[in-house]
Amino acid sequence: MPRIFDHTRSAWLYPIRGIYYFATHRFLWPLFKARLVPIVLLSSFVYFLLFFFTYLPQVAFLSIFQGAGAWINGAFLVLGEGAAIVAALFEAFFVDETLVDIFDSVLVNEGQEELVLASRVIYPEGDDPTNRLGTPTTSAVYSPFSLRQILEFILLLPLNFIPVAGTPMFLVLTGYRGGPFHHWRYYQLLDYSKQQRKESISRRQLQYTTFGTIALLLQLIPPFSMLFLMTTAAGAALWASDLETKRQLAEQRPRQLGDSYHDDYTA
Repeated sequence: MPRIFDHTRSAWLYPIRGIYYFATHRFLWPLFKARLVPIVLLSSFVYFLLFFFTYLPQVAFLSIFQGAGAWINGAFLVLGEGAAIVAALFEAFFVDETLVDIFDSVLVNEGQEELVLASRVIYPEGDDPTNRLGTPTTSAVYSPFSLRQILEFILLLPLNFIPVAGTPMFLVLTGYRGGPFHHWRYYQLLDYSKQQRKESISRRQLQYTTFGTIALLLQLIPPFSMLFLMTTAAGAALWASDLETKRQLAEQRPRQLGDSYHDDYTA
């Protein structure tokens, strides 16, 4: 059995693991290549416009409160604005189906084929996990469109005006809200109700916050924000695979170990 990360301590590592996994598993590359041109063009265009027209005015405004630190926080502010715009445009028109395919491909490759079968056809033969993916039999969404999340992101951007602590606060609070959305597909595959999903997220909210914070940091790196969105999907699937393995092991444990043990490891 492959080594399983301790998800209670290492959740923040999964976005980073996703980068390595994406780079070392060639079956994922075509999913990126198919989106390469629109990724580069869209990201470059958005960030160019923002830095050309809004960076210096925002630095000038921030310098009133922060002095020399305005140059750094101004960059984070523009990067945050760019990430919000690019993510909204790209997820709305290009990438959610691709993220689902990445997530499901990683699960199949990690031995969670039965879980994916609950939502889509998996062909018994194929060159790789991606080629084995068939048509979804139920709704397949990596992360649902959330107007509330976008509005909260925009409302949190002014935190960057606060010297020193403002940018870390912005990253952590945004990660707190956005982290659980990376496992929307996992809970969809488990057929969890809204209440079950909320309870599961609540049990590991700190882990989702650290995951979401690192994922956001990666997406603030232009022009690679959408590439890292895809690698983060791979990392989210790796985490889901580890959670699912532990959940299955817990269900196989003798009942005399106690319900508390079972509750600690169920997804």
